[in-house]
Amino acid sequence: MKILTQWGFTREFWRGQHGEYWVLTQGILMLGFILLPTWQPSKFNLNENQVFLYINWSLAAVFATIAAVFLIRGVLELGSSLTPLPYPREDGQLIQSGVYGIVRHPIYSGVIFAALSWVLFQWSLSHLIATVVLILFFNAKANREEVWLTEKYVDYPDYRINVKKLIPWIY
Repeated sequence: MKILTQWGFTREFWRGQHGEYWVLTQGILMLGFILLPTWQPSKFNLNENQVFLYINWSLAAVFATIAAVFLIRGVLELGSSLTPLPYPREDGQLIQSGVYGIVRHPIYSGVIFAALSWVLFQWSLSHLIATVVLILFFNAKANREEVWLTEKYVDYPDYRINVKKLIPWIY
């Protein structure tokens, strides 16, 4: 239980004061993504064109690598400031270097790139739709998180201007 308290969970977690419902919803969405059946449109059979298949899988591998880098580096660089909640830890610090100098929310970005990688690898329309839902969810969660980060860190507004939110150099 101590780890939950360190992460910022309160005894009255059901009130959602620190974003507990965001974490619960995220878990449900990610589980749903994993359990979602693959739906490949019959008009787009990748096996008919081997060159396209290998290009597709190569792009999936690139996205998977980006996802792994963002996830691993994001967790490691946060260090003791890591929390699953969108509410920042009381003893947390604003990290602006490393992968956090590329995107403001690299862990969310890592999940998005992993989902995109799976979409390409499986060529799954159902997972593409689920990935759009994940992107919309992480964007909304990041918006809420950034309100709290702006309240806690005076440097956050400048950081927001200089670093993209979820997709490097794009958004």
